[in-house]
Amino acid sequence: MPAALNESVAIEKGGVRGFLHVARGGKAAGIVLTHGAGGNCNAPLLVALAGAFSKAGVSVLRCDLPFRQKRPSGPPSPASAAADRAGLRAAVELLREMAPGAVYLGGQSYGGRQASMLAAEEPELTERLLLLSYPLHPPGKPTQLRTAHFPNLRTSAVFVHGTADPFGSIPELQSALTLIPAPTKLLPIERAGHDLKRGGIDLDPIVAAFID
Repeated sequence: MPAALNESVAIEKGGVRGFLHVARGGKAAGIVLTHGAGGNCNAPLLVALAGAFSKAGVSVLRCDLPFRQKRPSGPPSPASAAADRAGLRAAVELLREMAPGAVYLGGQSYGGRQASMLAAEEPELTERLLLLSYPLHPPGKPTQLRTAHFPNLRTSAVFVHGTADPFGSIPELQSALTLIPAPTKLLPIERAGHDLKRGGIDLDPIVAAFID
């Protein structure tokens, strides 16, 4: 029987700000989810994912990156990237105090890039990555690849990517994933752009593939 989704509880502790969804009677695992450059932890996709993971028995901490905690809108600056990764590390450590099982890390676009960079730096931090709309390159600039850390990534990763995403095509992403020595999965979402239809996609198969 699927685990019930509890109401989310606001969390603000140790530099971590967000919402916790505790799934009862589930797998005792947890996942930290964070947002892209233009959003926050209330992004429709993250809220929908929290529901899907909780239904599958996985507790969820969706959190605001430190740059978003400092200001309610606007993109991050390159200078804030290290602090954003430190914020993700703190979120994973906080969730480990609450979830006795495996703890995963995921993010949308910029948040996913920072999550993957953190995992490359600290391979023991998390058991698996969920990377939504990974920003492989800026739109229209396919040679400016954001893959320098891929050869150092020892954490298994699931990439969820729209076939109409201007930040990287499916073939481009398939080629980039060959740089990663850890196991990877790529789940294309037909006709979806960078926002993955703002959470309107069927997330249950994605969650099932991730926790399999």
